[in-house]
Amino acid sequence: MRIREIAAFRVRYGYKRIHVLLLREGWEINHKRVYCIYCEEEGLNLRRKRSKKHKRDNLRVTRENIQNVNDCWGMDFVSDSTFHGRRFRILTIVDIFSRECLGLDVNLGIKGWHCLII
Repeated sequence: MRIREIAAFRVRYGYKRIHVLLLREGWEINHKRVYCIYCEEEGLNLRRKRSKKHKRDNLRVTRENIQNVNDCWGMDFVSDSTFHGRRFRILTIVDIFSRECLGLDVNLGIKGWHCLII
């Protein structure tokens, strides 16, 4: 019952932290028993934190409302390899409003500065 009270008051505490609090209160209980009660009998479980990948999603800026052709372009590098194992890259430039491909540049070794030349 005390484990349930601590878990309700301290939501982010896991079974290890609750075990420490119980020891400080004078309870003589094994950490394995606390885990058993915490997970199986009481049905409590601490949610895992979101990964860094999901945290980055919140930082993205919303897309502007595009009304006409040539308002906004997008570019991306695509990479593939031939049957013989030779790798090549394609720089694609697309108009976002019309979804028309404005240009493709295929080369064996396109670098990031290469898009400045085009």
